[in-house]
Amino acid sequence: MLRLTRLWLLWRRPPAAGVPAKNLGLREVATGVSPPGSASLRALNIFDRVLKRKQKNWAARQPEPMKFDYLKEEVGSRIADRVYDVARDFPLALDVGSGRGYIAQHLNKETVGKFFQADIAENALKNTLETEIPTVRVLADEEFLPFRENTFDLVVSSLSLHWVNDLPRALEQIHYVLKPDGVFIGAMFGGDTLYELRCSLQLAETEREGGFSPHVSPFTAVNDLGHLLGRAGFNTLTVDTDEIQVNYPGMFELMEDLQGMGESNCAWNRKALLHRDTMLAAAAVYREMYKNEDGSVPATYQIYYMIGWKYHDSQARPAERGSATVSFGELGKISNLMSQEKKSQ
Repeated sequence: MLRLTRLWLLWRRPPAAGVPAKNLGLREVATGVSPPGSASLRALNIFDRVLKRKQKNWAARQPEPMKFDYLKEEVGSRIADRVYDVARDFPLALDVGSGRGYIAQHLNKETVGKFFQADIAENALKNTLETEIPTVRVLADEEFLPFRENTFDLVVSSLSLHWVNDLPRALEQIHYVLKPDGVFIGAMFGGDTLYELRCSLQLAETEREGGFSPHVSPFTAVNDLGHLLGRAGFNTLTVDTDEIQVNYPGMFELMEDLQGMGESNCAWNRKALLHRDTMLAAAAVYREMYKNEDGSVPATYQIYYMIGWKYHDSQARPAERGSATVSFGELGKISNLMSQEKKSQ
């Protein structure tokens, strides 16, 4: 488990008109940002996407944005490691919800030929981190990917999809823009993220105000993630979880860092204001319940990593049902046969 010393939390929509493939390299900015008030008809409207864009733009304008990049850089490097694990090159790749480019900085031009970075926050795109890969920045809402079908060899996404209102549709769009035999590698926050902060706020607000409202964004359960990927059309799926624990001087420093990352809560049902005494009580509860021996307090970030492939005829497929020549019941006899053979030798 990684422990760092010294995050509030994101959303999505239907596909926009495709950008012709011949024009891809010419577009610094695309018209993929969702119009105000628009939403997928089948999506639950949980998050205020306009507010999330403002939060991310505010965070990117801060004098020292790198001060708050530690978590996104760490997860970005782990996504890059998974890209390197795939034994092939990717001429054209897309980063959905790229922010300041936390994945591209860990990749090289021998692996990725050209990178498209798409995000709703223009300030984040203007302040992207350095990379040796030729990069095109695209101002686009993750819910309106302005690319044609079968465009990219690789799509990556790091800590962005947990803010989408329509996650199934988002995954379908990613599948749509991938070429056959292309791969999607992504990471998003899991259900146990910031459970310490959530519990402390709920206990303090219940005690001081007689009830509580959600102050941490809801997350997708890991049990649902594989099903959503399969429903979007991906196959050969891999889903795994990890935890990153970060230590902070106190609860207020944690909340400051969340704001600096552009990860403040933007749920429609959030409470606009917390009373001062409730916040002080929550900080005291946090420290009393979770403090470390050195006086710091931990914050846990659960990360779901996912890998899915778009179907192609060249991919390995399971054998037909009933084609096996050995039953599972006979597999237990193999060890006995091998031990007998060794004795006879």
